Amino acid sequence: MKILYAVQATGNGHISRAMELLPYLENYGKVDLFLSGDNCSLELNAPIAYRSKGLSLYYNNGGGLDYLKMLRQTSFTRCFREARDLPVEKYDMVINDFEAITALACALKKAPSVQFGHQASFQSVNTPRPQKKDVFGEWILKNYARASHYIGLHFDRYDEQIFTPVIKREIRDTEPENHGHITVYLSAFPSASLVPLLNLVPEAHFHLFSKDVRQTTRKQNVTLFPVQKEGFDKSLATCNGVITGAGFETPAEALFLGKKLLTVPIRGQYEQYCNGAALEKIGIPVVMKLDEKFPGIIQQWLQTKQTASVDYSMRTASVVEQVFHTYPFGAVPLADWAPELNFN
Repeated sequence: MKILYAVQATGNGHISRAMELLPYLENYGKVDLFLSGDNCSLELNAPIAYRSKGLSLYYNNGGGLDYLKMLRQTSFTRCFREARDLPVEKYDMVINDFEAITALACALKKAPSVQFGHQASFQSVNTPRPQKKDVFGEWILKNYARASHYIGLHFDRYDEQIFTPVIKREIRDTEPENHGHITVYLSAFPSASLVPLLNLVPEAHFHLFSKDVRQTTRKQNVTLFPVQKEGFDKSLATCNGVITGAGFETPAEALFLGKKLLTVPIRGQYEQYCNGAALEKIGIPVVMKLDEKFPGIIQQWLQTKQTASVDYSMRTASVVEQVFHTYPFGAVPLADWAPELNFN
């Protein structure tokens, strides 16, 4: 079986998930990778068959999305040309982790595909949303990378075709310890904005991972690290708590390890607001902005006991098996055996 696996590189979570899933996908056939985007900090350690600048996310210094820069950096003519030239029709199965060019290629050539990942879970009306929905944000989640089928991953099984998170092997097999530090990863904020706030909580020692840090340094009670997989995993496994964005992979890993968790959604990113709503349902505090009150919020959080309890015992192999068991592309025409999922 020939498999095309399309991954967007607009965040480290997609790359981290791809590195975990790839060996399992290769058990079913030859996998070609399509990588789109250029603003993640992790490298995908595998051969890339197709590469695109794609549609990347950029952030301003205030922790929000920089929409003007995103528009300036995107050539829609190039994206259409790449979609036209991407040979999706030559593959028995196309798996898409919220990647727009592959989705457009499949639409142009009427090729079936599976959107497999966190964003696919938002096709279900049962997936948590914030109290105030964003019409444009909802449209993006449902239409940015449309597919013929969807298999979602989320913090809980909100619907039939939504599964609990893929926890990478290194985290699943580790024995968590508590060395007392707090692991911080807030990708939308520069370290220069975060360090002064963390310095105002002198009773805690912070491991701050930031994409603008090139070598390990220390500033009072804050040790700054480059974003690097092994170092981050070690800090996460041995920390007392985690302060991070309301993304998916890092909060899921923190919950799996039983770590105290505090989340800060990226301003203007509706998906993170939705994740924040889901996390609040299980008792995780969500902070909507970083200001002079943030050090006090951290101090209060450090004194509270986390009550969230999750069951993420489902193994990666089992989740991947669901994809191939439900959607055996190339066996018979899609319409003959597998009706499109309908969450409504």
